[in-house]
Amino acid sequence: MKIRLLAGLLVLGLTAVGCGGATVETGTPRSSAPAAGASASTGSAGTVKIAINPWVGYEASANVVAYLLKNELNYNVELPEIKEQLAWEGFETGDVDVIIENWGHPDLKKKFIEEKKTAVEAGSTGNKGVIGWYIPKWMADEHPDITDSKNLNKYAGLFKTSESGGKGQLLFGDPSYVSNEDALIKNLKLNYKVVVGGSEAALIKGAQQAQEQKKALLFYFWDPHWLFSKTDLVRVNLPAYTEGCDADPKKVACDYPEMDLDKIVAKRFADTGGKAYELVKNFNWTNEDQNAVADDMTNNGMSGEEAAKKWIEANTAKWQAWIPK
Repeated sequence: MKIRLLAGLLVLGLTAVGCGGATVETGTPRSSAPAAGASASTGSAGTVKIAINPWVGYEASANVVAYLLKNELNYNVELPEIKEQLAWEGFETGDVDVIIENWGHPDLKKKFIEEKKTAVEAGSTGNKGVIGWYIPKWMADEHPDITDSKNLNKYAGLFKTSESGGKGQLLFGDPSYVSNEDALIKNLKLNYKVVVGGSEAALIKGAQQAQEQKKALLFYFWDPHWLFSKTDLVRVNLPAYTEGCDADPKKVACDYPEMDLDKIVAKRFADTGGKAYELVKNFNWTNEDQNAVADDMTNNGMSGEEAAKKWIEANTAKWQAWIPK
């Protein structure tokens, strides 16, 4: 879903922790499936380290793959929570074997795949990812022209908050999701300011309240996501994406493209990972599949492992095709 990069160069600190879907109420992670840092069990085929990036759709994919690695192929699995750019750094250090859902990142592909040769592509996840700006449906119903970004300045006053400095607010999520918003606001001459909510959960809660309580909200979000099946949202139309319109990050004045999300793995894992690598490479499902698992993790009180198990039990034919022969 995202052209996300980590803002600034951070020190690489890869801490293995338990993970799970962020709850809407608190934004804190639940404990989940395979405990990270666990010692390899007797007879284990080895250990696979799948980085966990901070959005629940990613966690859904990671937990399904982790469940199959453990229960079908007898691998030990670690799920360290790591921001996107740091996860790519982990290919070099040995802290990461797999990024299970990558949103574009041509710059990181160039650096780690083409130049350093520490990573390789491992095929599509099957998910189609789109980033965009959204408003609650009631706003589009009352102001039909608001869905055209050319008219956003007309409505800037509706979106003002105590944090937006007299301008309209564009609510953002996790601060590691660096994207095109500041450039878009500048280049489209919009009287808006990006305000960082801090997490995926903050965006979800804001969107739900905005529709239920008829509050004005303009926010950054992405598909696939379970939220669209539970809350009526409408996308704001930015200038249409054309090939190369986002080539210069400072000059971006166009919408995001639809992306075919893919998997990235460490080169050494591709070379020596055996059946674990084959499973990761074969993993391929739909947006609907991911949303079902993510919904259970966020809204139905399930851990990542429980949600994965439920999906796996209901979709035997689909996942059996991923298991190496």
